[in-house]
Amino acid sequence: MSFIMSHKLPTPKEIIAQYPVPEKVAAHKAMLDQEICDVISGKSDKFLVIIGPCSADNEDSVCDYISRLVPVAEKVKDKVIIIPRIYTNKPRTNGQGYKGMMHQPDPNKAPNLLGGLIAIRKLHMRALEEFGLPVADEMLYPENFRYLADILSYVAIGARSVEDQQHRLVSSGIDVPVGMKNPTSGDYSIMLNSVFAAQHSHNFIYRGWDATTSGNPYAHTILRGAVNRYGLNRENYHYEDLIRLYDMYMKMDLKNPACIVDANHSNSGKKFKEQIRIVKEVLHSRTHSDDIRRLVKGVMIESYIVEGAQKIDNDPHVYGQSITDPCLGWDDSERLIYEIAERA
Repeated sequence: MSFIMSHKLPTPKEIIAQYPVPEKVAAHKAMLDQEICDVISGKSDKFLVIIGPCSADNEDSVCDYISRLVPVAEKVKDKVIIIPRIYTNKPRTNGQGYKGMMHQPDPNKAPNLLGGLIAIRKLHMRALEEFGLPVADEMLYPENFRYLADILSYVAIGARSVEDQQHRLVSSGIDVPVGMKNPTSGDYSIMLNSVFAAQHSHNFIYRGWDATTSGNPYAHTILRGAVNRYGLNRENYHYEDLIRLYDMYMKMDLKNPACIVDANHSNSGKKFKEQIRIVKEVLHSRTHSDDIRRLVKGVMIESYIVEGAQKIDNDPHVYGQSITDPCLGWDDSERLIYEIAERA
């Protein structure tokens, strides 16, 4: 019934000083950031595809996966911006299970938070520097965001975090697009209020400082499906769902109305193959409504080298297969990206 303070961890400033982003890479990232911001604001007609493993569990297999995205990204760059999902923090529904690389840099060993902070920074830096693609992560812990603030080009706020005041306030000080997922209840108004909060300036305590933010005009929504009172999944990617969200956006004083559709989670019922059909339906809806086309700026897809999922202690371990939620395999993912580019 108490806290045990084992040892003090380095501050973000100290970790960044040890593992700095090279100046040339920082300049490239700034260009990538602007391209994504232009999509969210409507200045660009390109379509965002945020794609990658459910959890980034191993640096080599994650980077192997990203290396496969590079030639695909080059072929579709006139229509699509590919943003690798490198999710290094995992929310757990009941608090149990693998919490991501930040907690366990090796999923088969005991938690090591210092090793994890270094591992996730090195992974994100390697992805950005070696492959040149923008990278995304979930902000599960607002107080930890600054360890990666100079590397990330896209930030997601999860369904269980979107109602939290600290997540909303910290998002208002982030200078890249932040996507606010609908809560597990599916309530659009909660999600939109979170966007409103993130788009406006705030003054609050952050990491022991009196902090004031300027507001983030690129905060936007992510539809990820919901769960009803009986624990059953309810989708929210259909035409009528998107129109309803557009209408609610129009009634609020929000900048840059934008939505990303998460094709997995409660939208697919975690039936990973359904992501293919869901993405195609979203693209179809965009062709039938100018309002939906203006609103929906991209999709989020869970994908890895090998389809499906395995247990952490699976023996033999399958290289490049998810140890959390099941994902699309590479071949299906590659085909889907090309189809997105044709139809977006």
